[in-house]
Amino acid sequence: MRKRMGIVSVRDFKKVAHPHYIINIFLASVFLITRWLKPVCTLLYPSSGCELDYRESEILTFLVVVIMFRTRKHGATSLVPYVSAVCTYTKLANIILFFYHDPRLGILYMVLCLVQLVMLPEPLHQGEDNVIYFSKNDLEEELERDKRIVWLVTFYAPWNPSSVNFAPTFADLSVKYTLENFKFGKIDVGRYPDVAEKFRISMSSFTKQLPTVILFKNGKEVNRRPVFDSYGKPIKFFFNEENILSVFDLNNVYEECKSNPLKKVRKKDLNLKPDHDKAE
Repeated sequence: MRKRMGIVSVRDFKKVAHPHYIINIFLASVFLITRWLKPVCTLLYPSSGCELDYRESEILTFLVVVIMFRTRKHGATSLVPYVSAVCTYTKLANIILFFYHDPRLGILYMVLCLVQLVMLPEPLHQGEDNVIYFSKNDLEEELERDKRIVWLVTFYAPWNPSSVNFAPTFADLSVKYTLENFKFGKIDVGRYPDVAEKFRISMSSFTKQLPTVILFKNGKEVNRRPVFDSYGKPIKFFFNEENILSVFDLNNVYEECKSNPLKKVRKKDLNLKPDHDKAE
């Protein structure tokens, strides 16, 4: 993990100490806690006792492989997204394990996870940024309000590991490139699924469309990632700074916006209009 993520700082540990991550880690550990802790294990799993059976060991082994593969693929570069990704995959495995023993336990566990997601969502990026966070109708209103402004907008969900991993990169880009007429925005489509539907973004558990980044010019979409292949399937895109700069041509967009600043509209004094002679 040290090699993959670099040196873990005290600041990273402080972020993980947020209640969201503490509860998330606890929920990810619930199955093993209830499976090994006496007398809880004998009450919940009377037929199998307090030891993992072959099927459970198989599922947990597969979980470890998935975590190693997916976190490497998504490129977690700090402790917080790494913890979020591990907890997400572990909770999915827990759902399967609880259902394996008793569907009622599986349903109860899913309800607890949903309550945690709604009541204690993942905290927003705590570093410096120039990102505007939109609610349900704000984005379209803003696009129509002043079409001279270029917008780069991320559509994300707090439960999606790729969205979490991309947040610091998008924040850094917003600091470097924001101008009066070039702005960065984000909208939580997990909270506003109608927005996801309007912009053709899938919200399924196995979606490959989160995050989705769209560039708007003159109030219209001109570029997005990920895009779709000829079969309508999203093409995998790695959301790192180099790819974003290249695909969206951010340096040229920035220079174009910088060389064409917004002109201030001067207030006109209507009283200065010439008085026409009154009709005789």
